[in-house]
Formats: sequence, structure tokens, C-alpha cells
Amino acid sequence: MKKHQVHNLIILDESGSMNSIKKTIINGFNELINSVKSIEKEFPEQEHFISFISFNSKKNNNIIHFTEPVSKIEKINDENYNPESSTPLFDAMGFSILKLKHYLSDKNNYSVLVTILTDGEENASKEFSLMAIKRIIEVLKSENWTFTYIGTDHDIYKTSMDLNINNSICFEKNGRGIKRMFEIETNSRIKYSLAIREGKLISDDDYYK
Repeated sequence: MKKHQVHNLIILDESGSMNSIKKTIINGFNELINSVKSIEKEFPEQEHFISFISFNSKKNNNIIHFTEPVSKIEKINDENYNPESSTPLFDAMGFSILKLKHYLSDKNNYSVLVTILTDGEENASKEFSLMAIKRIIEVLKSENWTFTYIGTDHDIYKTSMDLNINNSICFEKNGRGIKRMFEIETNSRIKYSLAIREGKLISDDDYYK
């Protein structure tokens, strides 16, 4: 029996303001990847893939992983995650989402979970506007894509709603807050995979509940 593909798209802010929590974010994401590996073992009828793209105004979009089986993912480190410069959030979202959408255009039997993590608001995009991203998300939410927004140091609820994303959480910008955020994210991913197994849809505001 063909396995159901779960594409985990992670879009991570790599702007300068993330530097103060760099090590904690690296550790947290490595733990999250390990959690996805465990989820794949717990739900053997599912096959998980990771697309991990970080962004800032200097590197633009740094493709660390793209549609790679989670079992083959290595840890991220100081070499492939080095925060600097500004926050072209809309460009990063547009690039990453459309790249994965194009890859999946001739495929079926899949779900997509998009996770955006940032500590600041958009301030440097040149190609995509808020309205363009909002329209893209609106269309894809009807095609088995789930979008989540994780943030700190700005009004994350307003920003996520402006983007047409109803699943959002705010975290405290310290070790304890980040650890708690990744715990919530891991638990939500388990619930997400369980919903897939049971043939249920995660509704637009159900992911973190």
C-alpha cells in the first residue's frame, strides 16, 4: 500500500534579531526533526519529508533541505544557520510555498504542514506583497495545506490573521519560552498525524488546540 506523504515545510527567520536566541533555536529545531522522525515510526503508513528554508535580506532564501526524507536529515548547526540582516518575510513565504507547490503539482495522496517562525515583522520584501501571500494561502488551504505561524516580539496574532493564518502561537524569547514552544509544536504534530490516520481534516484553527 502506498504511503501517505506528509510534507513538512519549515520557514525560519535568519535575520539579525534572531542571533540572541541562535543556539536555542538550533537545538530546538534539531529536537523537532527528531520528533518528526519518531512520528514517522509511530505512524508507519505515513512518509515524512522535510523542506527547511531560512531567510534574511542578505542570503534571501537559504535552502537547507528540500523534500528530503526525514530519516536522512542531519542536524543544523552554526554553518547553515547564521542570523544577520533584515526580514523579507513575504518573499521567503512566497518563494518557499510556490517552490513546494510546483514540486507537488503532479503528485497526489499528500498533506502539507507549513510552519513559519519569526521574531519580527516583514521589513525587506521586494517580490511578494501581503495581499499576494494572503491569496496564495487562501487557495492552498482548500488543497490539504495547513499553515501555522510562530512568533515573538511583535503582534503575532494580527500578523498571522493578516496573512490568513488562523493557527498561531506566541513564545517568550528565552530558553524556557522556546523550549515550551517546541513542546507545543511537537504535540500538535502528533495530533496532526493522528488526524491524517483517522481521515479527519485539521480545521483552520484547530492545530494548536
